[in-house]
Amino acid sequence: MQPKTRQLAKGAAVGLLAIILISLVVVVWVAYSGAYNVAATQDHQPIVRWTLETTMKNSVSDRAGAVQTPVLNDAMVAGGAVRYQAMCEHCHGGPGVEKSEWAQGMLPQPPHLPDVVSEWKSNEVFWLAKHGVRMSGMPAFGPTHSDDELWEITAFVMRLPGMTTSEYARFDTGDSAGQGH
Repeated sequence: MQPKTRQLAKGAAVGLLAIILISLVVVVWVAYSGAYNVAATQDHQPIVRWTLETTMKNSVSDRAGAVQTPVLNDAMVAGGAVRYQAMCEHCHGGPGVEKSEWAQGMLPQPPHLPDVVSEWKSNEVFWLAKHGVRMSGMPAFGPTHSDDELWEITAFVMRLPGMTTSEYARFDTGDSAGQGH
């Protein structure tokens, strides 16, 4: 009985190795043949989309876990509004503000943050702003902006859900919290 068990284990190991080698050959073939369409005018296959989104969300969650979130206050929100409207609005829009026309051609599409930010924790939003997301169009602002500036953007972004169009517009004109462009 024992030799038969070893034989089955050996066969399973050989089968697993064969699957790994075949998968590697397919990946290399796809990479070198150009078979996968990378055009931003055509979405990824569902399994590729799921893999990329799941990997991104889990990666951000894992890395942002070490980030200590300060107390986010109204002054930070006001400062973040100015930066958000200058740096983020063209891709992510705002309450009553659509993203820029050119951002419509991005893949993956930048999310409309007022609709999705509630899915993220503030330390994750900070991490995303600081480090960006590779191959997505989301730049890393950490090399060019201080952590304090990025926490201001984070404070503002975390307030976007439920913000009205007129509340958002007041930040732009300087009517709210004494800050504006």
